[in-house]
Amino acid sequence: MPATTYLDHAATSPVLPCVVEAVTHQLGQVGNASSLHATGRAARRVVEESREQIADALGARPSEVIFTSGGTESDNLAVKGSFWARRAEDRRRDRLIIGAIEHHAVLDCVEYLVRHEGAQVSWITVDEQGRADPQQVRDLIEEDPESVALVSLMWANNEVGTVEPVHEVAQVAHEHGIPFHTDAVQAIGQLPVDFAASGADLLSLTGHKFGAPLGVGALLTRRDATLVPLTHGGGQERQLRSGTLVVPAIRGLAVATTYATEHLESEQDHLVVLRDKMIQGAIDQGFDIRVNGPHQVGDVTHRLAGNVHLRVPGCDGDSLLYLLDAAGVECSTGSACQAGVPQPSHVLLAMGVPEEDARGALRLTLGHTSTDADVTAFLAALPAAVERAQRAHDTTRGGS
Repeated sequence: MPATTYLDHAATSPVLPCVVEAVTHQLGQVGNASSLHATGRAARRVVEESREQIADALGARPSEVIFTSGGTESDNLAVKGSFWARRAEDRRRDRLIIGAIEHHAVLDCVEYLVRHEGAQVSWITVDEQGRADPQQVRDLIEEDPESVALVSLMWANNEVGTVEPVHEVAQVAHEHGIPFHTDAVQAIGQLPVDFAASGADLLSLTGHKFGAPLGVGALLTRRDATLVPLTHGGGQERQLRSGTLVVPAIRGLAVATTYATEHLESEQDHLVVLRDKMIQGAIDQGFDIRVNGPHQVGDVTHRLAGNVHLRVPGCDGDSLLYLLDAAGVECSTGSACQAGVPQPSHVLLAMGVPEEDARGALRLTLGHTSTDADVTAFLAALPAAVERAQRAHDTTRGGS
């Protein structure tokens, strides 16, 4: 079996050695951070020091850091919690303004609120590069400002890597007194993220995308933001997120966040070279491969430094994935599976990519363990995988 080349860091990234050390140490300690005795107070001290560390790294106040189990819970708390709180204040506020290419952790929240809570939705469309227009957000708000409960737009897209104008959209929302949420799950560690400077009222993040363990994240929440909690119990985390705090994971999240921000510039420099080599190498192989999303050599402002999203004509992304996997290259596609049937990416469709072309999407994402050898391995495995996938595609179409 060939050695594994891991190119799926946007799904999850390996835990950093310094994080393993910190988590391992904390796992050897006992204590519930809500207990009042000495052992409990020691655990609480670790939690609060970690909270301060994360806040310092991300331009927030410690009181604005609400620990969660990860990005999905943070998005749910932000979207549902804001909707319920704002509608409770004013029954007219039943409209959400949401990015069309959000992660399903946001989209499925919205679908739930539409089906079960009578929410209305206005969608923020994107151009062919996957970028939203702040002017459209303004136009959507001004259709009926008093009806809007929340505006939500992700910081960077998880599929095609497009960086969105979150600061400008936050300004537009605030001009009308509307809270703004951003899903920054893919941004931490690849882009400068400053909560205060961004203008966001709510910001979701998860640790396993940048070297922390699975199962821990945070929702950065301004003190004046009003939310209805999803869970009830002990009232931990400002009464917004009940549940016993997982001290070792929180410690790991703090160490990873500090590492990611301190090494941001060097990591960008490292990843963008690999990214550009991978993109150009794939294009040079002569299969009419296209790049999805914005791309200029060396650019880390409009596209994530570690994101490569390709469209390969005449084949299915799932076939490419399995063939590359068999060759030892692990990546992902831009498709989703619904009821056992592969569906083209909603992100690519929103960008105007024809459905047939969208089915041939391939996402390769780089991270802190990525090397030049990974790029070489992918480019070596790609031609045979494409040729076989195209033959299988032609056979399927010919027999249908």
